[in-house]
Amino acid sequence: MESTNETTANDTMNEKVCLITGATSGIGRAAAFQLASMGAELVLVGRNEERCAETVGQIKNQTGNASVEYMVADLSVQQEIKKLAEDFQKRRQHLHVLINNAGAINFPRRESTDGIEMTFALNHLAYFSLTLLLLDTLKASAPARIINVASDAHRGAGIKLDDLEGRHKYGGFGAYSHSKLANIMFTYELARRLAGTGVTVNALHPGLVATNFLSNNGIRGQFLRIFLPFMGMTAERGADTPVYLASSPDVATASGYYFVKRLPEPSSAQSYDEDAALGLWQASLQLTGLKDAPPAHAPNPEEPHPEEPLPNEPASEDTPQDEQASSQPEES
Repeated sequence: MESTNETTANDTMNEKVCLITGATSGIGRAAAFQLASMGAELVLVGRNEERCAETVGQIKNQTGNASVEYMVADLSVQQEIKKLAEDFQKRRQHLHVLINNAGAINFPRRESTDGIEMTFALNHLAYFSLTLLLLDTLKASAPARIINVASDAHRGAGIKLDDLEGRHKYGGFGAYSHSKLANIMFTYELARRLAGTGVTVNALHPGLVATNFLSNNGIRGQFLRIFLPFMGMTAERGADTPVYLASSPDVATASGYYFVKRLPEPSSAQSYDEDAALGLWQASLQLTGLKDAPPAHAPNPEEPHPEEPLPNEPASEDTPQDEQASSQPEES
């Protein structure tokens, strides 16, 4: 039986509609069990219908929550993301929590059906597209929350606006780190644009988690997976911060932050480059063919800046970014 955190076994999420991507394994699956135990109405997204149905059945049986359903989509394909958003909006009028979690790492360079480098397509553009397509529904459901699962692997990476897809130079871990930096920069830019709407957005590092994240990477991936059970935490522990951001009243109005172990921490210096974030935003619009979201609101001096600690929260240690260890979370 799936284990759930004792602090989540309540009904604090009753009538809250939550959509989770990458929900059939790893962090996404563990988060689904925990949120179901809290009474949330869940919509789980995965690529494989059999695994989706199995996961939904297990959640219903083990949590007693009957309000769990699934939708099937390959989030590396833009047309499937658009269809997912359209179908969701036909089924549901509200969305209170969106957890963007689906991700992968690819050691050899691969391209999606759309001809976009696969890591960037799945890890960043899927977050970007699905969020923008569901933004009106989130705003209509406010207060609402967007949670982007990122990684401390972003540290040391730089955003490559002239080579976002690694066409000139590619490395598997480098592409992954680049995509996780894109997640955080997207989070900060979106937070600026959503100020005053009642919709918050935050990113997080879940920790190094022992899941199936390195699958489909040949012998190298199989070799690295041998060590994960000894080095990584459980998926249940990795899901703690995403569930906290989705449900806790302590962060109900927090937006534009990077969280580690439930606390806001500074991300890399590069991640706060607003000009680069805008460039990434425009490039993402071109690659996805989406219309732009509303521009950023004028700054509100009463709203904390992403670089500042939350009120009543301890500030993180000011460790130089290039001295902090990078690690890859295992995401489903």
